[in-house]
Amino acid sequence: MTLPLRKKTGMVYKVIGLMSGSSLDGLDIVFAELTEVRGQWTYAIVAADCKPYTAEWLGKLAGAPQLSAKEYLLLHSAYGHYLGEQVNDFIQQHQLDHQVHFIASHGHTVFHAPAERMTAQIGDGAAISAVTNLPVISDLRAMDVALGGQGAPIVPIGEKLLLPGFSGWLNLGGIANISAETAAGKFVAFDICPANRVLNTLSQQLGREYDENGVLASNGIVDEALLARLNALPYYGQNFPKSLANEFGTDIVLPIIREHSISIQGKLRTYVEHVAQQVYEAILKIHPGITPTVPARKLPVTGGGAFNTFLVQRIHDKLEQLGIDVVVPDEQTVAYKEAIIMALIGALRWRQEENVLSSVTGASRNSVGGALWMGQA
Repeated sequence: MTLPLRKKTGMVYKVIGLMSGSSLDGLDIVFAELTEVRGQWTYAIVAADCKPYTAEWLGKLAGAPQLSAKEYLLLHSAYGHYLGEQVNDFIQQHQLDHQVHFIASHGHTVFHAPAERMTAQIGDGAAISAVTNLPVISDLRAMDVALGGQGAPIVPIGEKLLLPGFSGWLNLGGIANISAETAAGKFVAFDICPANRVLNTLSQQLGREYDENGVLASNGIVDEALLARLNALPYYGQNFPKSLANEFGTDIVLPIIREHSISIQGKLRTYVEHVAQQVYEAILKIHPGITPTVPARKLPVTGGGAFNTFLVQRIHDKLEQLGIDVVVPDEQTVAYKEAIIMALIGALRWRQEENVLSSVTGASRNSVGGALWMGQA
């Protein structure tokens, strides 16, 4: 087993981070070098890849909530072995043998019910460790939920430590979420609304995996009645901390959209407007009475939705009124930020340091989240 390195300049952790988002667009794998010097963290991406799911795995993951208890646990084990095999292929492809200290795996969220103190991400950490012979840190959200927290978002700790210099961060994944520091200096974060999971499902009705650059949406017309129904959903009126399960998009939002007899382009256009409006409202919740400043505040946008130029433009148009300039970082950071942060959360767990913030999740205290499977000694 390889161990983290101590250098004169600090500690170096060479970690593989795994992330499977609710949009089901594939498994993100990142091998990152994380360096800590007197409490300051930096990162370098050594290798990264997105492994698209086969039709078989897409069906298994999408259908997981309907499985019996035994079938669910069998899938939990099978998906863990699958993750381990993908890591082994990644290590071989990038010639990383004997370089990886450990793996940090988010797993794939199937159930998320924090009000009932339960969240479940499949992808058995023991199975990953057995296949790779490497230490694995998994079940990253469970401790926070057990402490009464939302268990989400968990990426803010990484944004705070790895992406300093901003007062807020926006992620457009299967679910859109935001992290920010309030005027009082409190660090907060919450899920805003479903994003790519809904947009991708609509695009697939036109034979597209996703709406590249938002071209389909840009050719549609906003349906004001549908937009009003979406914006009136009770979740948006709740105060943070709060979080969303995948089912909010699939079981609540999409059925509402299907009830409206408009073109798919119109539905995409309307939903883009909905996302932009809810991002705008989220900023107002965090910063009531916000006024424009010079220079403008910068809000970096990451996640797959950051590649949807039309969506980003509509968000920019909304936030420009508040003196906020939406910026898109480099392509690797955009695409792999969550996997990088999983690697950091794993490194913090390895150090037995707090890696989930109660100010974000509403838990009774900060916590050290993650189960550790040691692999081959």
